[in-house]
Order: sequence, then C-alpha cells, then structure tokens
Amino acid sequence: MSRRVPDPGGRMSRRTVTAAALALVSALLLAGCGTDEPPKGPVGPPSARGETAVPASGSPFWVDPDSDAARQVRQYEAQGRTEDARVLRRIADRPVADWPAGDDPVPEIRRAVRGAAAENRTAVFAAYNIPHRDCGMYSAGGSHDAQAYRNWVDAFATAIGEASAIVVLEPDAVPHIVDGCTPGQYHDERYDLLAGAIERLKRQPRTRVYLDAGNPAWIDDPGKLVEPLRRAGVARADGFSLNVSNFQRNDIVKGFGTTLSGLLGGAHFTVDTSRNGAGPLPGDGAEAWCNPPGRSLGVPPTDRTGNDLVDAYLWIKRPGDSDGQCRGGPSAGTWWPEYALGLARRAKS
Repeated sequence: MSRRVPDPGGRMSRRTVTAAALALVSALLLAGCGTDEPPKGPVGPPSARGETAVPASGSPFWVDPDSDAARQVRQYEAQGRTEDARVLRRIADRPVADWPAGDDPVPEIRRAVRGAAAENRTAVFAAYNIPHRDCGMYSAGGSHDAQAYRNWVDAFATAIGEASAIVVLEPDAVPHIVDGCTPGQYHDERYDLLAGAIERLKRQPRTRVYLDAGNPAWIDDPGKLVEPLRRAGVARADGFSLNVSNFQRNDIVKGFGTTLSGLLGGAHFTVDTSRNGAGPLPGDGAEAWCNPPGRSLGVPPTDRTGNDLVDAYLWIKRPGDSDGQCRGGPSAGTWWPEYALGLARRAKS
C-alpha cells in the first residue's frame, strides 16, 4: 500500500594532482569501489555550508511564483475573497518541491533552475518515475522500462546543470521493496536504477540527492531499511529523506532518522514537513495517509533545523495536491483548493 503520492560528494582538495592520479580516482569511483560511509563532503543547502548568502527572506529555497497555490491566490483576490487569499499565501509564498513530468522533465526543471538562479536560491525537486511505481495503486506509472528510466534521469540531471538543487529521489521506491509490495522480480533492477540515478545526479556540481526511506509509521524498524538503502547506493548520496507526503510529527521522524543515521554511519537526512503540523490522523485506518481531514501545514521549509543530522525541513508533498480519489478528493496530484485552505487555516505559522 502506498504511503505517499506525487503531486519528483566530497569536495576535491585544492592541491594539484597528477593526471594519472585523477584518472585512478575516477576509475575507482566509476567501478563502485566506495564504502557504506556517508559522503565526506559538505551536505545540505548552500546556505548551510557558507557557499552563498542566505536570501533576505531567511529561506534558501526557491518559491514558484506560478504554482497552483499562487494562481489560486490571484483567483481569490479577483473574486474578492481576500481572507481566503491571505490564508492561502501560507502555501503560495513558501517553497515547495517541483515534480518534473515523467515524459519530459526538462522544461519544468529548466524553468525552476532559471528562477532559482535569478534569486540566488536552491531549487527543490522530487524525482518520481521509477518503473512499476506505487505497486499499481493511486500513483501507478513510471518509466516503461529500465533504459527509459536511465534516459529520463540523464535528461533530469542535464537540465539541472550547474544550478543549486536538491533532489529527493524516488519516494516509496525502497520502502516498497522492504514491505514486499514491489514484486521480487523487480528488486535487483530497482536497486541498480536507484544507484545509477544517484551516480548520475551527483555528477552535477551543486546537486544534493536524498534517497527516500519512507516514514516511521510505515517501516517501523529502521534496521530493515539499512541493507536496501545501501544496495540502492545511499553511500554516494547526501543522505536519505523521510516523511514524504506523510503526517508523522517531527519528533518521531527525527528519532527514527537519528537511529537510521547511526546504522548508516552518520548519514544526514531531510524531513517533509508539508502537512505534519497536526500529526497523523488518529487511529490506524487502512487509508489514514490519504487526504486525511483535520491536518495542517508543518514547519515552513528551512535549512536552519537546529539538528546536525537534519539538513532541511522541506515541503516535498505539494500542500493542496490530492493524495488520490479518497475522501472526496480528485485524482492523485490534482490541485484541491478546499483541502489546501483547510491545511493553511489550521497552520500555526
């Protein structure tokens, strides 16, 4: 069962190295002679590393001026619904992840990185196109085969170029291996594709990659994720992501992430706080994750987390996008203004 739906290295020494030494290092990396240790280079958004100044607003992440929420605000204002417009700005004026299209990700990515570069900010993406995605449920789909996926990832990375970017890689893909939802005949291919995606994306000089690891209410034992994450190449990523499109509270997620980090040698992680301000829906219903009522926005996106292991709180799920056709919602990923207003009205900030 799905727990979320869409709406998407080390710094080299300054000392001179010989061409032969550089070739040897490159050969070892390409051959996969890494370890399970986390990346030794800087992680997290640029502002956390001193590479660029923090924008005046305090957030280093790009806000899309033409998001569904921003367009809805303009519509409400034109209709005279000024209070609804004011409330919805709690979403429209904050950065959310872009989920590039499965057929051609390039136009969306280029638009985002151009906008982010113009404001000296970091673009945030979710890469969500793995074959056999979501076990055929609300968000079924993805690339039709392995080579198509490799081509898609290559186009994705090329479009980012030298821009500052964060990529949350394939929400659900590893947890669906762990919980058995993804059939066993696809596991080896999926591990290979995820490891290859990390390697390709990390060729971009300012791209940070976080491999998704689900949430504590889904895979409740962090130990079950360790070997799958390793096989999927997490050691070459900047860390892992947690709580994508889910509602688990920050204290629970951070405790889970800290334990998992320790099992992975100190890997860093990000937390999706887009809709966890009121925590999960009480009870243990089969679809507690799908458009649950009474939820609210969580901590706004920031890289000032106060936790050395948590690189950022991000809004990966786009608040207001439906989880699927449940509880009266439209299809997965479709903008649902009434739900968005509810999340925003109940938000504490």
